[in-house]
Amino acid sequence: MNLTKLTAKPQLIKVEINDEEIVSEFGEPIEFHILDRYPMKKFMRLANLKEEDYSEMIDLVQELVLDEKGKPFLNDENLLPTRIMTRVVSSVVERLGK
Repeated sequence: MNLTKLTAKPQLIKVEINDEEIVSEFGEPIEFHILDRYPMKKFMRLANLKEEDYSEMIDLVQELVLDEKGKPFLNDENLLPTRIMTRVVSSVVERLGK
């Protein structure tokens, strides 16, 4: 197979955090979007982070978490509660690891 057949423009995909605790607290799953593929440079940046680089991981995840229009919405002025941000970070890292 020609390698060019495996290339595609990134597509927006919905991610749900829908465990019992979240649904119980909010009455529904929490949803956000990410792209289905990223440049290797960005992927390697995340893959090379160590546990103590948590603030850098947050910065990177803020770039990757998108609204339904594909726009980043997390920044220093629009913040999530820490326990939710932790779940979002885990969800993004898990997805990118696949």
